[in-house]
Amino acid sequence: MFDLGWDEMLVIGVVALVVLGPKELPNALRTVSLLMKNARKLAGEFQTGVNDIIREADLEEARKKLTEVQSLNKNTIQDAITKAVDPTGEMKTALQEATNVDPTGPTKPADPNLAVTAPTEDAAVEIAAASSEAPTLPPPTTTSPEPESPDNTPVPEPVGAAKS
Repeated sequence: MFDLGWDEMLVIGVVALVVLGPKELPNALRTVSLLMKNARKLAGEFQTGVNDIIREADLEEARKKLTEVQSLNKNTIQDAITKAVDPTGEMKTALQEATNVDPTGPTKPADPNLAVTAPTEDAAVEIAAASSEAPTLPPPTTTSPEPESPDNTPVPEPVGAAKS
């Protein structure tokens, strides 16, 4: 703080010893140390107060930002995102055309006969009867093995041979 070296401290000590005398010097040093202690205590309290003021100011700014964010409507946020991502609306129309999805929802079939209905009891009986029959397999066909070459690779067919 004062940037005093040992030389300056020695000079101050000698002057204090000469001015105050050896009898009063210990009491003067106690008083100076108490004053320094109180000054440091006041400086610490002042610094704490300044830090509290700064923290409250930061909290007030944070509260203002929070109320701004809370006051935004969800539609406003969605509109801002849409504007940033797809400002012309080309991507939305291309996606709708590619998927052929009606944005208003599914449409009802025009012909009521085309509507999907639940299976009736007769249909369930027919399905059960069809599943109880054993499946039949076609008869096995026998094929003659093709001759192989000595190195166990198939022999190539002649070029004009008809395939069966």
